[in-house]
Amino acid sequence: MKKRLFILVILCSAAFSGFAQRKTYLEMLANQPKWVDSVFNKLNRRERIAQMFFVRAHTNLGKKYSDSVGMVIKKEQLGGVVFFQGGPGRQAAVTNAYQKVSRVPLIISNDGEWGLGMRLDSTISYPYQMTLGAIQNKELLYKMGIEVAKDYKRLGMQMNLAPDADVNNNPKNPVINYRSFGENKYNVASKVGAYMKGMQDGGLLTTLKHFPGHGDTDVDSHYDLPQLNFSATRLDTLEMYPFKELIKQGASGIMVAHMNIPSLDNTPNLPSTLSKPIITGILKEKLGFKGLIISDAMDMKGVVKYFKNGEADLMGIIAGNDILELSENSDRAIKLVRRAVRQDRIDMKVIDESVRKILTAKYWAGLYKRDTVVTQGIVSALNRKESNALVQELANASVTVLRGKDYIKNLIPIRRTAIISIGVPSVTTFQKEVSKGFYNSVYYVLDKDATASQISNIAREVGAFDQVIVGIHDSRSRPANNIALNAGVKNFITELSGKKAVFALFANPYNLAGLPGLEKSRGLIVAYQKEDYMQISAAAVVNSRLVPTGKLPVSVAPFYKFGDGL
Repeated sequence: MKKRLFILVILCSAAFSGFAQRKTYLEMLANQPKWVDSVFNKLNRRERIAQMFFVRAHTNLGKKYSDSVGMVIKKEQLGGVVFFQGGPGRQAAVTNAYQKVSRVPLIISNDGEWGLGMRLDSTISYPYQMTLGAIQNKELLYKMGIEVAKDYKRLGMQMNLAPDADVNNNPKNPVINYRSFGENKYNVASKVGAYMKGMQDGGLLTTLKHFPGHGDTDVDSHYDLPQLNFSATRLDTLEMYPFKELIKQGASGIMVAHMNIPSLDNTPNLPSTLSKPIITGILKEKLGFKGLIISDAMDMKGVVKYFKNGEADLMGIIAGNDILELSENSDRAIKLVRRAVRQDRIDMKVIDESVRKILTAKYWAGLYKRDTVVTQGIVSALNRKESNALVQELANASVTVLRGKDYIKNLIPIRRTAIISIGVPSVTTFQKEVSKGFYNSVYYVLDKDATASQISNIAREVGAFDQVIVGIHDSRSRPANNIALNAGVKNFITELSGKKAVFALFANPYNLAGLPGLEKSRGLIVAYQKEDYMQISAAAVVNSRLVPTGKLPVSVAPFYKFGDGL
């Protein structure tokens, strides 16, 4: 019996040791497996170049579209796929079809900054990174990374084009904003590191974005080319700080942004994605990054506005990118690269190095074993109880009280209480949850476009109540700036602020700047986004069932600073 027990202990120890000592992607790059050589040596020059291109795919555009992507993969034998909108069942089936026609297994990816729910229906969306930036316990973000990795692997995916490592120090940023962990470079690096490590420990390739930093721009690179007119010192010490720290922590991949940065490369109108001084000179040589370098989407206006007809693709590879995602025409691009090799514009050895990095990534992610995604039960597998519980835990940890912590704590359950939701057409989860702690309460709802008559009716009735609790809701699909409330509704919020009201903001915190009066309110809770789990957390604070620990991840002039939170 003792002998059997000893053997069992040895086996368990060996299994645990094997898991703990699993090589990282970067460690594997330094000692590439034989599988990489065996696959590489079977590829001709054209096929090697094709490994550097990832094609766009959707599963919400019909069978004809999906089949057309499959034909491109079969004909061109590309390196990977970037999925966008669709559903998990459809994506699993299409993934199986695409892998079947690919001689070298494809890397399947998408940009799930807040998990699969960023792109797919019937899957879990975790809180946005701005919300997560308020959390003080980064272990929760590590757990989130582990859960996201489980989702990706179950769906037959190997790479997440996330997390966002941008320092959002421009409140008017139209493209990053709530996708960032905030304005403080140390907070961003810490939170990104925890999320990244969770995903990588879970066996998922990650991609920090958007190098060298997209946080201080007021131009969306999907539609035009932003220009960053900052000094090299400023960029090195601020924008690049999270990337430099996370390179030290073993980041497996980095995505390069489409931005013109004269202090780093003074070539007119040249996006950073096409800049050899930025990608090879800074990222590879100065910062010593050894992992995968991935371009931002090559069909964005920020890159093709000035470099057309495939020239952007060629320049992207010359600059030092390993992977180009979403070329406008990958067949054309491959031909241009082959011609450039013949003309000595690029050394084939450089391309071969990138291809080996891609093949090593495929091996590390398990693609050396041909597998089929099991479609049966996939929705339930991607909606695990523990994942949903973690979503609520993250929400609870993010809620931030900026004013009136003691006043909120001393609200009296038996007093007549008006519970108002503003910006929505019907009674909200917040109202229902708050009312569980206030036995003598009445609901009021004021839509974002409420008339003067509707506003005055509620204003008149609310005056008779002892306590007023107000939820301000952003009804848009994403929590951007400039919350959609008409002038009358905003004036009503200002009037309530001067009285006895407690407010909970279910919106991007930058919206505080456009809601004057809240800085004088008796109580102010920031809950960052509209989802039910945030409303449940904010209500728990109002009902004194949750002690708030969140800290504001951004400053909102002139009253609120980074790190505020009672």
